[in-house]
Amino acid sequence: MILEKSKNTLFTALKWIIICSLIGILSGSASAFFLIALEWATHYREENNWIIWFLPLGGLLIGLSYYYWGQSVVKGNNLLLEEYENPQKTIPLKMAPLVLFGTLITHLFGGSAGREGTAVQMGGAIADQFTGLFKLDKSDRKTILILGISAGFASIFGTPLAGALFALEVVLFSKINLKSVPLSFLTAYVGYYTVEIWHVKHTIYSIPFVPEMSLTTLFWIFLVSILFGLAAMLFSRSTHLWGNLFSKTIAYPPFRPFVGGIILATALFFIGTSKYTGLGVPVIVEAFSTPNAPYDFLMKILFTGFTLGAGFKGGEVTPLFFVGATLGSALSLIVPLPIALLAGMGFVAVFSGATHTPIACTVMGLELFGLESGLFIGLACLIAYFFSGSVGIYKTQIVKGPKYHLYQKFKRKGTDLL
Repeated sequence: MILEKSKNTLFTALKWIIICSLIGILSGSASAFFLIALEWATHYREENNWIIWFLPLGGLLIGLSYYYWGQSVVKGNNLLLEEYENPQKTIPLKMAPLVLFGTLITHLFGGSAGREGTAVQMGGAIADQFTGLFKLDKSDRKTILILGISAGFASIFGTPLAGALFALEVVLFSKINLKSVPLSFLTAYVGYYTVEIWHVKHTIYSIPFVPEMSLTTLFWIFLVSILFGLAAMLFSRSTHLWGNLFSKTIAYPPFRPFVGGIILATALFFIGTSKYTGLGVPVIVEAFSTPNAPYDFLMKILFTGFTLGAGFKGGEVTPLFFVGATLGSALSLIVPLPIALLAGMGFVAVFSGATHTPIACTVMGLELFGLESGLFIGLACLIAYFFSGSVGIYKTQIVKGPKYHLYQKFKRKGTDLL
């Protein structure tokens, strides 16, 4: 009996190691290809600014592809969260090529979007194929979806610890099987090292100087972190606002990104700069050393919310990095803290508020910027989390915990400020 039980345990452990490895390798390879293709699309657009006039055509292609072939996967990340909360059907594998195509088209022609949503959707779609292959039950399927999110996030940003924690934290208030925790970390590291093996590099950020903590410093941390939280709330609500507006005013879905593309291309032409297109990584890097204009973060919120709301594809996280870093950078003109520290705090704090994941974002800050800034990063992520409101970028995410209970108290007292 004991021997038989040991064999079953060993077989189960081996099965999950194989599953984690395959998901990590496949998702990591997909992310590596995506990063290379995205770099090419970005470079081509920057060298050929006239291409923004093809944004309406690109939007129409995206709209048509999802309308005729991708109705079942059009919800994107929200579909992954829905299936985690209430498992129904295996995520179709076509989610991966559709979102990859849509995101590359969006970036090539000048839309403002990120890349995390694409990587997570590719990872989730690839991972869920193992549900049928290994005949997994609903509980194990939830684990599979966590592994896909973990692999996609870790491989696209080069942050395996944050990737594993993000996958767990974003579904934190649903039931989590404890075995998902170590498996999420294993998959994240396999995905991360797979990208490394493909020799695809991630952007390097640094905070060269961190001041000593004091009461005055704490005051400034609290103040700027509130602003980061409010920026996160504005970003989330902006995206939902534009999405609702397009769905109400344009009945035929493929026309939404087409019309949106016309408006975006015209706006980009008249403002005369491409700094708000694509990922905006050069602007993010520059924000750590040069103060940004106080309106840069607002412009990125506007362009990203409009782009995604119109139906173009991509993620929200890198634009959130842009918003946070440029807001922190602009605040350095009046806040007596180092510019790189403020940009780094904003980088992860706005992300924390918009996704309700302060733990993962704190760890991401440590992975990207080093341990020295850990206390500043952690406080910024926590405070921004509380001040970012109850609505995040993922409509189907279950929001509970300290923030939820705090807001319930406000509602009972007749105050609904957030």
